[in-house]
Amino acid sequence: MSLFLNITVLNAAAWGIGSGNMYQDILVVVLIVVMLALLATALIVNKAMRSILRITMPEVLKEEQVTKVKRKESRKASWNKLLGLRPISEEKDLIIDHEYDGISELDNPVPIWFNALFYSTMTFAVVYILIYHVFGWGLNQNQEYVQEMEKAEIAKQEYLAQAANLIDESSVLFDETKVAAGHAVFQANCVACHGGAGEGGIGPNLTDKFWLHGGEIKDIFKTVKYGVPDKGMVPWEQTLTPGQIAEVSSYIISLRDTKPANPKEPQGTEVAYQAADAKAAATDSTKVQ
Repeated sequence: MSLFLNITVLNAAAWGIGSGNMYQDILVVVLIVVMLALLATALIVNKAMRSILRITMPEVLKEEQVTKVKRKESRKASWNKLLGLRPISEEKDLIIDHEYDGISELDNPVPIWFNALFYSTMTFAVVYILIYHVFGWGLNQNQEYVQEMEKAEIAKQEYLAQAANLIDESSVLFDETKVAAGHAVFQANCVACHGGAGEGGIGPNLTDKFWLHGGEIKDIFKTVKYGVPDKGMVPWEQTLTPGQIAEVSSYIISLRDTKPANPKEPQGTEVAYQAADAKAAATDSTKVQ
């Protein structure tokens, strides 16, 4: 059935004007002109037939006119009944016996549509209470709130996961909240070369101030991401996500000056940490001279 509908739609689309086939476009125009001509002919024939009836059988047209008037009056009466309208001629029958200062009051009944609306609201209220507060078939406001918050939390986590993977060596920053996750990544992938506490082994010591390729977080991120093939360190960008590399980089930053047992001898050049210097400067600026 679906294939048939698709073929039908394609065939219909192929018969449009401007398909690129001149003969097909001409055929479509001719068909449209013929259809308009047939419609005009039908209208002219209908008008001619009514003229003949008007001459030969006027009573038929008169009966038809009477029937139209009755239908119109019937529709008007039904509409007035629905709206609760009464003709002016019946006003004398609606006057209530009492009057105030010469002002008479009419006994107009409540319109049917108003009663229908009123009773439908009552029915809706009863059904609503039964569904949401008696049988619990639907979610109430508190349950809907909890459900929407759960969906929002899922969407939030998905967004954060995507945002975490947009990090690179030019935008990564130290984040203390990522240290715990970075520790897990370090234990799973780095302890074989750098030791369980970063003291070094096959790889260099990560806790001192001596670095072969830079000791700031951007340098560490770059080193982990691209590796150092000449030194035997593989690139981890194919194994770890950018978010995980940022986490383990923050963890390595947290190892500064931790002084683990049996540290490996220093390698590389001693560096002055920019973050530590900035923090120290900020602390000194708060001192009272």
